[in-house]
Amino acid sequence: MNSPAHGTPTQERLIGDLRLVIENAEELLKNTDKYTSVLYRTARAKLALALRSATEELARFEEAQLSRMIVATHAANELCNDQTGEARLLRAFEQPGTSDA
Repeated sequence: MNSPAHGTPTQERLIGDLRLVIENAEELLKNTDKYTSVLYRTARAKLALALRSATEELARFEEAQLSRMIVATHAANELCNDQTGEARLLRAFEQPGTSDA
């Protein structure tokens, strides 16, 4: 099955790849604005529409990833009984195997 631990690197890679495609598409649109033929205008309009959709999808991916991170952090705080920000910070920087619990 797909557990969050196994899915995260793939999701992060997908988000990174999508960002790169968006950046490249934006650059392509910027560099082809001098071409005014109908063919170029049509292609640019299609690319702009796809770029808008990809940007919206990227925002949804990032929001979902952030939500999962918040839920995971809250669960870890509950599990470790972290009641203060100081306790959370100390646990975050604790070396594995050195817990007093």
